[in-house]
Amino acid sequence: MTGYYVIIGISMLVSWLVSSRLKAKFEYYSQVHLRNGMSGKEVAEKMLRDNGINDVKVISVPGQLTDHYNPADKTVNLSEGVYMQRNAAAAAVAAHECGHAVQHAVGYSMLQLRSKLVPMVNISSNLMQFVLIGGIVLMGATRTIENPNGNTTVLAIGVAMFAVTTLFSFVTLPVEYDASNRAMKWLKDTGTVTVEEYVGVKDSLTWAARTYVVAALGSLAQLMYWASMLMGRRD
Repeated sequence: MTGYYVIIGISMLVSWLVSSRLKAKFEYYSQVHLRNGMSGKEVAEKMLRDNGINDVKVISVPGQLTDHYNPADKTVNLSEGVYMQRNAAAAAVAAHECGHAVQHAVGYSMLQLRSKLVPMVNISSNLMQFVLIGGIVLMGATRTIENPNGNTTVLAIGVAMFAVTTLFSFVTLPVEYDASNRAMKWLKDTGTVTVEEYVGVKDSLTWAARTYVVAALGSLAQLMYWASMLMGRRD
């Protein structure tokens, strides 16, 4: 299992570095106040109106980094800070979440695919660690001279579950990048932010997207490790 712990360690380190950089960026651009004085809530509502979306509500939710779009009840959920603040970072987050609302309204295919994967991902993420560990134990208990790998059925099921979560991570990438591109285009084309403020918006969203890239690559590396175990490697 040494290889697995090395992969986990590297993934956690890179994730921490990117997340720390993202936090620093958002703290910096939180000091860049919008000249138009709009709050995150007002930015979100304007973007929705400009895109002809009238059935989505913008609401405030407690916590930090809790911003998200909920397609089930058609709400753009903004964390308390983003909802009330009037700076480039808040505008970036608010417009990004509205980008998901626009995706939903126009039937963006990758968002639809991600939504279809959610039930399977929920089941897989809750069970796969137990299945993978059970699979390793079963392989060890059933090894014979004739069958040095033992019974790999349970491990194969675990690897399949992990593959679902990895697929979800990669499907998420175009969804998040597209939402950011929609946000940046709208903010720039409508003049909602100035040229200087736009730099902050773009930089913030770029670093936010990198967290998803790191997560996807980390998931792929772990999947490859478990797949190698399935094919007979024992280290």
